[in-house]
Amino acid sequence: MGKGGFKELKVWHKSKELAVRIYRVTGESSLAKDFGLKDQMRRAAVSISSNIAEGDERNADKDSIRFFSIAKGSLAELVTQIEIAHEVGYLSEPDMNSLEEECLNVGKMLGSLIKARKAKVSCE
Repeated sequence: MGKGGFKELKVWHKSKELAVRIYRVTGESSLAKDFGLKDQMRRAAVSISSNIAEGDERNADKDSIRFFSIAKGSLAELVTQIEIAHEVGYLSEPDMNSLEEECLNVGKMLGSLIKARKAKVSCE
């Protein structure tokens, strides 16, 4: 766990912002009518920041890495769902591109966090 807790992690803030954006997009677009896809997208988006928070609060870096990896998997789910939403006509191309860019940035930050924690584990 970091000194200031998970709320000090930039990746947590960015992933939380992404989840809020997904909630807004799925409530405003034609996705609002497709409960199944809307629900899956919201669950995946919330899972990212939630697993980052839970992982950072773990007392062992190996546990933290596992939760950060789960967050990365949820991120991949969300990217897939964004593309599906676009392909069925629920999301415009600009919205899809913007959301995928946010996902890419979160993914890079998560990858760096995982790498840093793995380095700590190998030093112990």
